[in-house]
Amino acid sequence: MTTLLLILLALIAALVLWSAWVSRGVERWIPMDGRQVEVPGVRMHVVEMGPADAPAIVMIHGILSQLRVYTYALAGRLAKDYRVVVMDRPGWGYSTLTGPRLDLAGQADAVAAAVAALGLEKPLLVGHSMGGAVSLALALRHPQAVRALGLIAPYTQPVDTPPEPLRGFVVPAPLRPLIAWTLAVPLAMRTGKAKTVAIFAPDPVPEDFPIKAGGALAIRPKAFLSGCYELAMAPEAMQAQAPRYGEIAVPVSILYGRQDALLDPALHGSKAASEVQDGTVEMLDGGHMLPVTHVDATETWLRRVASGS
Repeated sequence: MTTLLLILLALIAALVLWSAWVSRGVERWIPMDGRQVEVPGVRMHVVEMGPADAPAIVMIHGILSQLRVYTYALAGRLAKDYRVVVMDRPGWGYSTLTGPRLDLAGQADAVAAAVAALGLEKPLLVGHSMGGAVSLALALRHPQAVRALGLIAPYTQPVDTPPEPLRGFVVPAPLRPLIAWTLAVPLAMRTGKAKTVAIFAPDPVPEDFPIKAGGALAIRPKAFLSGCYELAMAPEAMQAQAPRYGEIAVPVSILYGRQDALLDPALHGSKAASEVQDGTVEMLDGGHMLPVTHVDATETWLRRVASGS
């Protein structure tokens, strides 16, 4: 029994060391791109682009993602005419938590605090997927902080079960740290490509997505822990948030891919647009990762939203 226990402990220690080694390697391939801004509970990693005196656009990403999903192509195009600020949401990418993990409301507060710290005056807030949920929370909690929302494939409504590619993150809280530092990294390396294909479907995954768009950062233990927390937190938070959408007075524009395989465009797009006071929804042929796979169409739509036309 003692021998078996020692073997088990040695195996766990080896997996922890290997996971840490892989994480450091990924971070060398994908280093921090910008700087951190200190706000209550988190040091927000932000990248600033474009003319400092231009109208501002703030962009926040979805689950298992980080700010490179925007800097991949879209943010640079918009930065020709706008002050574009892309942010890693709390707990993701290189945004470092200095307090407890933050639910939708807490993340909205952190984004609003970062907007204020950067001196941005009523930016257009762009949120993709779970970033859309945070954007809606911000509009409810800080209605004077932004001039409008531009939501790309947003998560907006309560759902009973998470999308199939994300179900591996449904893990009891006491087990999450152990799994994060032992099994999560090898499993992500083994199954990550197939899950990424499912998230992008029916659009193809660009070959340079792991590095240029930061996709490889999702294999780190940090990402596993954040993913588990958000999938566990989101249903209750959304149950409280969704009934209040009628209070949102800023314009809310939504873009969805008709073939989105992760979230239902009618439920999360059309329904949400009908519930806010000033909401619109546009559909195009495509999947969930529109900022990466349909850059031209997303840019055209966002420029219309930013100009208020």
